[in-house]
Amino acid sequence: MESPIERIKLSQTAKDQLLKLRRSSKIDQWNILCRWAFCRSLAEATPPSPVPIPQDSNVEMTWRVFGGEISDILLLALKQRCHNDGYPTDKETLATQFRLHLHRGIGYLAGDPNIKKIEDLIELAIKDGKDIS
Repeated sequence: MESPIERIKLSQTAKDQLLKLRRSSKIDQWNILCRWAFCRSLAEATPPSPVPIPQDSNVEMTWRVFGGEISDILLLALKQRCHNDGYPTDKETLATQFRLHLHRGIGYLAGDPNIKKIEDLIELAIKDGKDIS
């Protein structure tokens, strides 16, 4: 499946927040933390605020690196979320919504005082999954 996003470049704020998450979770790969963050934002009921996000850090990755083996699933989740939020699913909208969700999710994870280790991320995912059913 072709991705609407070729390269993902993070803001300096997001990079700093990911550094904090790397220390606490012991997850060293940016892409894995970004996947957690993206999914964390998708789990929110409301769409992210349409704020400008600078691309002023040196953290950059391709969509394939970001998504890894589940990149197609993540793209489908993004398209479904855009549809659910009443947005079109053209390439530009998908890219914009992806950046907004990714950065919002990074902020949520970095700002969560309960995330002190990788098990806390897993517990967050399990707890959220139980709340949905």
